[in-house]
Amino acid sequence: MSLLLGRNTFGDISNKGNLLSKEEAFQLFHEWVLNPKLQLHMKQVAHLMKCWASEKENLSSDDEWKWEMTGLLHDADWDQWPDLHCKKIIEELEIRNIDPEVMHAIASHGPVHFGVEPETKMDQMLYAFDELSGLIHAYSLMRPEGYTGMELKGVKKRLKEKSFAANVSREDIQDACNRAQIGLDELIEFIIAKQPSVS
Repeated sequence: MSLLLGRNTFGDISNKGNLLSKEEAFQLFHEWVLNPKLQLHMKQVAHLMKCWASEKENLSSDDEWKWEMTGLLHDADWDQWPDLHCKKIIEELEIRNIDPEVMHAIASHGPVHFGVEPETKMDQMLYAFDELSGLIHAYSLMRPEGYTGMELKGVKKRLKEKSFAANVSREDIQDACNRAQIGLDELIEFIIAKQPSVS
């Protein structure tokens, strides 16, 4: 099964700035994503995107929401339509005349799988947070105290264990850090600090 999208442009540039409202985004989220574990992952990525946009990029509240919405919907079609992953959500957002930057970021959150390169900072950070936050969450589940007291060295130890969260691509994590020009340690520490507040 190929998930290659076969294109690199999405939506209409005249729709730049058009976003779903929070109510619309969460309605779509709850209609399409039925798996609680996947819901949590998507909420975690959305929260990380919002925090990074605010704290590291100093973006406006509108742009913060663009980053958050992109994180919230990046896996929206994975639960019910895995063979159409990315294709279906992008088509839905195109029908709704959403900002092309949102669709490009979603399309590029796995360049090996979808064939779209992460170009903007929003693209790069979605790619960076996706796999790594999943591994860190898996690590929290095996610790009696969860995220409390979690340290960088513990996460890095798990990263080296190929059998731990084996479905998480270590190559993608390193590739994402390189593209975003962010150190792996900085990214891990940011996720540890921000992720526990999501439920």
